[in-house]
Amino acid sequence: MDVHVVVAPVFATNCCVVVADRRADDGRRDCVVVDPGAGTADAVSRLVEDESLRVRAVLATHGHVDHTWDAAELCARHDAPLRLHARDVYRVSDPFGTIGLGDGRLGAQAAAVSDALTQALADFGRTPREYTAPARVEPFDGDGDLVCGDVTLRARHAPGHTEGSTLYVLEAEGVVLSGDVLFAGSVGRTDLPGADLEAMLATLRDVVGRLDPAWQVVPGHGPTTTVGRELASNPFLPR
Repeated sequence: MDVHVVVAPVFATNCCVVVADRRADDGRRDCVVVDPGAGTADAVSRLVEDESLRVRAVLATHGHVDHTWDAAELCARHDAPLRLHARDVYRVSDPFGTIGLGDGRLGAQAAAVSDALTQALADFGRTPREYTAPARVEPFDGDGDLVCGDVTLRARHAPGHTEGSTLYVLEAEGVVLSGDVLFAGSVGRTDLPGADLEAMLATLRDVVGRLDPAWQVVPGHGPTTTVGRELASNPFLPR
């Protein structure tokens, strides 16, 4: 399978298009779209058209809105469902409320993130009121294979950044789509609503720490890296 990365103009979220090798009788190949941040829908749709692809599903590594803003648009254009872990489904209907927009009770850190996201959207010509939730949401739970036409990814529940954070693993290709669990040189923050430091530490030890060191990591933001490089140098990972 091939992995194409489209970087969103808002918060530079890495949107990944995972494409199957097999071409169907009509000449098209199946694909899934992972983490469609704000401003990615047109670029993804052009890629789908140019490469003769068929979108079987839109996936989210977690429910934060910088990873799901264009999900409704892509799902509608390509008649596909949004799939994400069941524990993050509640975020899709109220993504700004779940990170504290307009709610000082959730603390200064959540307010700062909400303000930064609102400003980034404004710079792109959008407002939180324009967000639309996808019409079809198909949750999954736990670990296991997600079969989306000819594309199969292994979901690994990796809570900590959010309750439903998930790694998507392409084992044959040696690629991990890590969302906001693991970055090059860092890990996802645990000071936002629904985050859990103890759960994150367990994820880093028991999930990330057991991945194949040779695998490539495509994080939710920033440059690609490898599992081995992060195990050797990332200060947040257990030695």
